[in-house]
Amino acid sequence: MRRHRRPNTQDAELDITSFMNLMIVLVPVLLLSLVFSQVRILNLQLPVLTEEEQAQDEQEPKILELVITPSRLTLNYPAGMALKQFDITETGYDFAALSVYLQDLKLTFQQQGIEKNDIVLLLDPAIDYQTIVSAMDTVRSFKAVVAANLVDAELFPMVSLGDAPAVSDSESQAPTVRALEPQAPIGQAIGAKQ
Repeated sequence: MRRHRRPNTQDAELDITSFMNLMIVLVPVLLLSLVFSQVRILNLQLPVLTEEEQAQDEQEPKILELVITPSRLTLNYPAGMALKQFDITETGYDFAALSVYLQDLKLTFQQQGIEKNDIVLLLDPAIDYQTIVSAMDTVRSFKAVVAANLVDAELFPMVSLGDAPAVSDSESQAPTVRALEPQAPIGQAIGAKQ
């Protein structure tokens, strides 16, 4: 009987060097190309009143309101008394004119010694989310040039939200607006006792 010799077979080694090189390059590239979700948060703060402010508010409430309806923006100061209206245009709400008026109003408040940094947005249920965010951005700050740099200057950063008052048909057809220029003294313009 003859014996058959088996050929000597060695176990083959697995060469993974090229695969490892590929992973070393591919993993960082994939990690760098990921787009992480970005979340923007707008902080809302409810105004906190001290005892002195509560006593003053009981005498005469002085709340700055912006009522947003599908047809117009109405700025009230004090609460419920129309200061200025901005009708809707073909391009939408006139946030640029609102910003200019609020800048003048803030300057007038500062000249009168009134420390005002809060505003209440009263929203109609039909107002869309983008309009609310645009209104909040407009009332919180405006772009100003300081030392050759464009910065966000503060207007009314403490924003509160609420429901707009119901408007009857007679009020919606013929709104009344008080004529008050921001440069006029606030105490005289809002009918304060002299």
